[in-house]
Amino acid sequence: MTLFLILAPFGAFATLMLVASPSLSLFVAAFVALAVIAYDVFRGKSVKILMASSMVLFGALGCYDLFSHGNWSTVAVRLAVDGGVLAIALASIVIRVPFTVQYAREHVAPDVLLLPSFKRVNYILTWAWTAAFLLMLVADILMIYAPGLPLWVGVGIAFAARNAAVYFTKWYPQYRRSRIAAQAAAAPPA
Repeated sequence: MTLFLILAPFGAFATLMLVASPSLSLFVAAFVALAVIAYDVFRGKSVKILMASSMVLFGALGCYDLFSHGNWSTVAVRLAVDGGVLAIALASIVIRVPFTVQYAREHVAPDVLLLPSFKRVNYILTWAWTAAFLLMLVADILMIYAPGLPLWVGVGIAFAARNAAVYFTKWYPQYRRSRIAAQAAAAPPA
């Protein structure tokens, strides 16, 4: 459910970009991000860097598109969104709060939060998502500078990058837990 909520604004944006104007797509995505934030607050959860920043990003780009009279191409709007999300992910690393750590804190036992490997795992997960965002940005750039490429190439790269990051996010923490458990089982008794 958490991954669905994280991806909901981006899914709304991508879907609406197929059938609606960029302004409407961006504003609906900002509203969906706001709804996810409200849902989290209602459940007693924290406001997440990724969701709050995405809401601001979608809203700001929507205002820009609206006031510039919609002179952006679909690919340029996607490029701005993907570049913005990449910047959010990199900024979370620079400020030493990888955006995945806020989600992970809500799904692990309190003693796990104290483990040195907890933050390391979250840096790795955030870097994996950053790589996915970078690949999505590359796909957008390819669509701009290689207009002869079929649309499915760009969509395929973005889809594969996102799905790989989703899979890795589910797999890697399980892998680390099993490694730690195996090391603990192999250690001689104290």
